[in-house]
Amino acid sequence: MNKIFSNIMLFAAGVLSMTSCSDDRDSNPTLLQPTEFKLNAPSVANGTVDLSRTESINLTWSQPQYTADNAPVIATYYVQVSTKGTFEKVYDIAAEDNTGADYVTLEETTTECKSGILATSLAKALQQLNVWEENAVPGKVELSIRLKAAVIDAGMNAFGEVVSNVIKINAIPYYVELKDADPDWWYLIGGDIADGKWADDVPTSLFPMQPQKDYEFDKKTGDGELVWTGYLAGNGFKLKKAPGDWDHQWGMNGSDFVENDGGSGNITMAPGYYTVTLNTGKHELKVEPYAESVTTRAQMYILGDFNGWSQDTPMNPVTTVAGADNHDWWIEMELPAGGVKFNQGDWDFNIGGPVTTLSDGFYGYGTHNGENITIETAGKYLIILNDITGYYRFILK
Repeated sequence: MNKIFSNIMLFAAGVLSMTSCSDDRDSNPTLLQPTEFKLNAPSVANGTVDLSRTESINLTWSQPQYTADNAPVIATYYVQVSTKGTFEKVYDIAAEDNTGADYVTLEETTTECKSGILATSLAKALQQLNVWEENAVPGKVELSIRLKAAVIDAGMNAFGEVVSNVIKINAIPYYVELKDADPDWWYLIGGDIADGKWADDVPTSLFPMQPQKDYEFDKKTGDGELVWTGYLAGNGFKLKKAPGDWDHQWGMNGSDFVENDGGSGNITMAPGYYTVTLNTGKHELKVEPYAESVTTRAQMYILGDFNGWSQDTPMNPVTTVAGADNHDWWIEMELPAGGVKFNQGDWDFNIGGPVTTLSDGFYGYGTHNGENITIETAGKYLIILNDITGYYRFILK
């Protein structure tokens, strides 16, 4: 399933927006909603689904007939899962205590009347509800599944909620280590980025943005603020959600930044230093001049316990397009557990500091003369560094 909050849906749902002026109430549209809709039994309903060996479970359902002033309105659908079948208290990932929670609303949504529930999402939901120990996961459980439909207005408020019937399936669960969601990553690509080739090679063509420092990301969805600071040479660029994914992109239409418009143009700025800021929850993009002084460095090194703190492991420049100054660096290498830092070839400029754990490694914002960066898990890492912001990310391969 995809997270879908399309411009079409917001336009259609926007007819529900209500004003606070009493004189306007007679002209406000009225939402007419159904009282029920049908979730069809999937093909696996008569068997047992091994979640560790299944990619997804396909569901279909009838379309509830929402209307506003006789015009059809697009609904958004949410999958809800319970092991008790009671659906009385929803699991809240932000709550400190979920005692008594008997169902989970999955993160993914859709506006279509069909979807595939990811087996990984079901396994995570079961772990959230039951908090099993790793060696105490049962061999089989009965799942109760239903759909919730609602209409989302332009302010992302839900109206007219209605739930479907409940279907049941048998599933073989597995243990899931519960963690907060990673940031909802986006990437930079284009003539101004990395080698300028518009290719999907990370990080040499497609470059990941970084989480905003000290920003509190949504623990459930990973939505929040992503940034990048560097030099733009005026060759144009775009943002995209993932390698190969042009369905989710940011470009430019005239002077406006636009999302998911396949016909949008490149984002082109006059040559200079900029900070690109994308808020994935608010769907807002800003490209603003970076006014502070910047030092361009000829080289950066990674050093630490792995090489006796010798300056013999240079990193690679990310930005290699003509006319652009590089401030992003990368290297892919095996690392043992231990401490590391970055420097420019001497200790007059060195970066270190604490880290934030991710599902595929960790990141941090280092400072000059900061503490050593601690590698807890030995392995092969893709390592990225920005020498302006001090941001580093270690991606475990």
